[in-house]
Amino acid sequence: MLEKKVMLTEEGLKKIEEELRYLKSVKRKEIAEKIRNAITFGEIAENAEYNAAKNEQAFIEGRILTLEKIIENYELIDKEKNLDFVSLGSEVLVEDLDKHKKIKYTILDYVESEPDCGKISISSPIGKALLGKKKGDVIEIRVPAGHLKYKILDIK
Repeated sequence: MLEKKVMLTEEGLKKIEEELRYLKSVKRKEIAEKIRNAITFGEIAENAEYNAAKNEQAFIEGRILTLEKIIENYELIDKEKNLDFVSLGSEVLVEDLDKHKKIKYTILDYVESEPDCGKISISSPIGKALLGKKKGDVIEIRVPAGHLKYKILDIK
């Protein structure tokens, strides 16, 4: 399943551990109760509540397995990284040269990416384009919506 190392921040690891604890201690019990209640409605083969609860159970169990694999195969991102170039874990301040707008991105592994919050995956078009670049570099990025032209203003 997930055999390669997953690079995580300490914050990301804590989120994953919290989600895993919640799914195992709360959601499993809730779903078991839903299944027990659905069984009381009668014939299981045509019981929509039972089928929905079993589907939810399957999803939750799959998510638990995924989170456990991540925890088995993670490595923390080195906070003492070189700030001369963009690397995994870097906070990058860029200027969109077309819109004259400043944007901050944090470059992370796919597990922690939240594009709406500025946390982008190293495998995303923008993440790939920024990796290895230095302060002052101008980069052009092909994205599904067209082209972007960014200048790197700062790396933290």
